[in-house]
Amino acid sequence: MGKLDGKVAVITGGSRGQGSSHVRKFVEEGAKVVFSDILVDEGKALEKELGDNAKFMKHDVTKADEWEQVIAETEAIFGPVDILVNNAGIVVTKNFDELSDEEYRKVVEINQVSVFLGMKTVLASMKKAGGGSIINVSSINGLGGAAGNAAYDSSKFAVRGMTKSAALEFAEYGIRVNSVHPGVIQTPMIEGEGSKELVDQMKETIPMKRTGQSEEMSKLILFLASDDSSYSTGSEFIADGGITASN
Repeated sequence: MGKLDGKVAVITGGSRGQGSSHVRKFVEEGAKVVFSDILVDEGKALEKELGDNAKFMKHDVTKADEWEQVIAETEAIFGPVDILVNNAGIVVTKNFDELSDEEYRKVVEINQVSVFLGMKTVLASMKKAGGGSIINVSSINGLGGAAGNAAYDSSKFAVRGMTKSAALEFAEYGIRVNSVHPGVIQTPMIEGEGSKELVDQMKETIPMKRTGQSEEMSKLILFLASDDSSYSTGSEFIADGGITASN
């Protein structure tokens, strides 16, 4: 028996990286999953791999009308939504004097506005379901800033704040809302050409002396999606190998 048997989940940014790991874990644990992304080929391949309990939808998370379509189609295919994982995100690393208005706004739209739209749009569906769990993927950069990360940091701080506001508003409907704050996780985002040396340097700053794995994040998100975390809402869950322990 899976921890998510009978549950319907929506996961954004699900075609690769941490998102695809979450999709696999949820299906493994018995959920019916609609996952979305702009990476169509990878999304369709994952859908084919996982079978009838996983459906891919192309989805620009910054568009309100596309959110409405995703939720409506999820209900039509599987039923009302029990779980939302706001996982889609990007990073632009530039100093203030190099960061353009357009780049800043793009990061905020994808990382921050999408979370607002997702929570707002899914609310009615979760009311139909009689409750639910929303997991918003922030970052340890939503707990403390870093030079060269103004756009990313501000968006992730905002996700942390929105999570708390939504948790207070949604509690009366039996809907829990929590944020997850990963540290350095081994994904395609940090595996680009020329990044190995930088990643090796970063490992030396991590008390556990290693990067995290997507599977480890998926297990944490599974905990928050399941009834195992039934008394947790409005909280921050950190998985960073100890980076923030001294803060």
